[in-house]
Amino acid sequence: MRDTKESRLLLVLLIAIAFALITVDIRGGRNSPVDGARHAAAAVFGPVEDGLSSAVDPVGNAVSAVRDSGSRHDRLATLEKENAALKAKLGSDDRNRSRLKQLDKLLKVAGEGQYGIKGAQVIAIGSAQGFSWTITIDAGANDGIKRDMTVLNGDGLVGRVTTVGPGTSTVLLANDPDFTVGTRMEGDDELGFASGQGDRPLRVELLNGKAEVKKGDRLVTFGSQADKPFVPGVPVGVVSRVDPSGGGLTRTLYVTPYVGFTKLDIVGVVVTAPKNDPRDTVLPAKPKPVPTPTVTVTVTPSADAPVSDQQQ
Repeated sequence: MRDTKESRLLLVLLIAIAFALITVDIRGGRNSPVDGARHAAAAVFGPVEDGLSSAVDPVGNAVSAVRDSGSRHDRLATLEKENAALKAKLGSDDRNRSRLKQLDKLLKVAGEGQYGIKGAQVIAIGSAQGFSWTITIDAGANDGIKRDMTVLNGDGLVGRVTTVGPGTSTVLLANDPDFTVGTRMEGDDELGFASGQGDRPLRVELLNGKAEVKKGDRLVTFGSQADKPFVPGVPVGVVSRVDPSGGGLTRTLYVTPYVGFTKLDIVGVVVTAPKNDPRDTVLPAKPKPVPTPTVTVTVTPSADAPVSDQQQ
């Protein structure tokens, strides 16, 4: 429609009529003269409105569902993060408990042997340093560590320090083929030398070829001159096999070490040797033998059993 004088007058007239109808409708209330027209309009346009509503509602529902699902996804993601954090905390707590247990055992060994130790953690294994059985610990010269110091843990002899840096040190493990330590048998003081054999038991050559040794006997370190590289009394292991004596000058034993060399974590470097040889006091308590139950069976002869002449 063109914007002319006539069109403007028509627009003003329609607006005036609309206001008049609204006024009459409001004053008439339920008896409004336009009520019939309103119902007629509702009858005509109602189905169209319902159709549009039914067509639009699924879209609205879908949008709402997507919005809600996003909210649920966010809550689920939050719960998953909290669960993962809780598991990580539990795992960390388990590890801390394991370390505390190792530290308790280490301090007990140090106390019983009167060893002055510097605690350290294993931070690397020997695969990064060649084919030797070695570990790297997070203690070095700045911590008072020196070459040829004894290294132990709560189970027994771990090895000896071979190289020292400012903050780290390398330890040659007792199961390395190049490792040798003097040993002493528990009780009878028979001396020998233990050598590493990798993942096999230690090989021990006793100086006395006629020494009486049996499976289950235990060994500790004999100690070195000026306590380097080994202090005395550190548990080494348990005899697992004894070679038959062939009348030689020495006797060969195979010893299962107390230390598990593939699962080292907390260790101690002996920075101060004991004033006196602890002898066998650092060895763990021997397990008490479990008594074998005995059963007494009483046999009662049957009445139908034959009776010998002597019993008649």
